[in-house]
Amino acid sequence: MRAQSLLERVEYRLATTPEEIDSLVHLRYKAYLKEGAIEKSTHERLEDKFDDLANVFNLGVYIDGRLASALRLHILRGADACSPAVETFGEVLGPLLSEGKTIIDPNRFVADYEIAHLFPELPYLTLRLANLAATRFRADYVTMTVRAEHQAFYKRGFFARVACPPRPYPLLSKPISLLLVDYIADRGRIEMRHPYWKSTEEERERLFGGRSGPRRA
Repeated sequence: MRAQSLLERVEYRLATTPEEIDSLVHLRYKAYLKEGAIEKSTHERLEDKFDDLANVFNLGVYIDGRLASALRLHILRGADACSPAVETFGEVLGPLLSEGKTIIDPNRFVADYEIAHLFPELPYLTLRLANLAATRFRADYVTMTVRAEHQAFYKRGFFARVACPPRPYPLLSKPISLLLVDYIADRGRIEMRHPYWKSTEEERERLFGGRSGPRRA
């Protein structure tokens, strides 16, 4: 399997230094600008208030040492949990959080255009990070905040269901819809479809073990 083979060349890194964060937010800017989702900026960075939250993990995906893609994850627990999806789709996610559910909110999923063209498996290897986090934090649900034209990819590959139609989303010019993955119900068949998404405790702890994430309410 090409994805499994490519995974051997992939390194996941948690961005912790200002330099590491800067490389990710610059990649975000280039990716969203190419898609026409944002306006040009002399700053050439795309960052927001959600980068500074205590429940955030900014992660880079490197192929042969080169930054290929990035994903930001928010670990949501408790009625006061915050993330882009909660701010935009609070009437859907708020009740789940009030019930004590744990939700992983992957967002700012971007890729280097040239590298993505060479490796069509890159989206799956990037989204694998959400599966690692969902396993590590024993998630009940995983959000997918995507444009309407991308829904089919997530429905087919990850058994996501539409929870809310497209609406305005922070800093982006194109409306975004909310899809939900019932992780407890569908983890088994997701990993059956993408067996390389399975992970060891050692790998999960290397990325997330230094921080426990927010505690359950």
